[in-house]
Amino acid sequence: MKKSLFYRGLYYVAGLLLLALGISLNTRSGLGVSPIISVSYSISSIWNLNFGDMTFILYGIFVLLEMCLHTVRSKIYAHRGGPALAHANRINLKLVLVMDVLQLPLSLVFTRFLNLFSNRIPEFRTAYAGSFPGSFAGRTLILLLAVVLTGVGAAMSLNMRIIPNPGDGIVQAIADCTGWQVGFTKNCFDLLNISFTIGVSLLFAGRPVGIGLGTVIAVIGVGRVIAVFNRLTQEKMLYLAGMTEICT
Repeated sequence: MKKSLFYRGLYYVAGLLLLALGISLNTRSGLGVSPIISVSYSISSIWNLNFGDMTFILYGIFVLLEMCLHTVRSKIYAHRGGPALAHANRINLKLVLVMDVLQLPLSLVFTRFLNLFSNRIPEFRTAYAGSFPGSFAGRTLILLLAVVLTGVGAAMSLNMRIIPNPGDGIVQAIADCTGWQVGFTKNCFDLLNISFTIGVSLLFAGRPVGIGLGTVIAVIGVGRVIAVFNRLTQEKMLYLAGMTEICT
């Protein structure tokens, strides 16, 4: 049991670190950032604010929205189920809301990782101007590495089913309330974030900020990386973490 808990915690923390590193590399490639992060990135770039702090504020908004959506969903189900299920729904709602609130300290730690990596990783477009790392080809390779790290990190942390990243939690909450497929909900939410980022950027900077090739590749590539990584490693990972009874 202790060994399984150790592996579960190890995979979860390692996943968060890889996710933060992937996001930081994505932003430093100078080719565009992932849709959800584009909101905090554009605001921090336009007004010269701290990227990690703006991401934490964004995640805090996501958590509040999750709590509202979970409350509405619980009331709808309680009404449909009648008085007999009302008590069970209230208990379940409290547990769900506690998990939502726990995303806030997770977000604080995660965004400190973002600040740490962002402060240590230079922007390749300017720091390596005239050399291969600063060229379009070099930055594209950095971007692809960022997408792989983001996908692997997201898969590892999500598979452990401890506390979700608010960016994933809000998508799941919307899907639960609307009945949409998670994949379709993710695409719609990404489009919403991209639209918001473009609107704010054009209004206050006169040009798109944070939106580019990297945004498109992140939308397409992260999900594919998660799928491939899970196909290759998920069964073994869940077995070591004590989350499955058999491993073949």
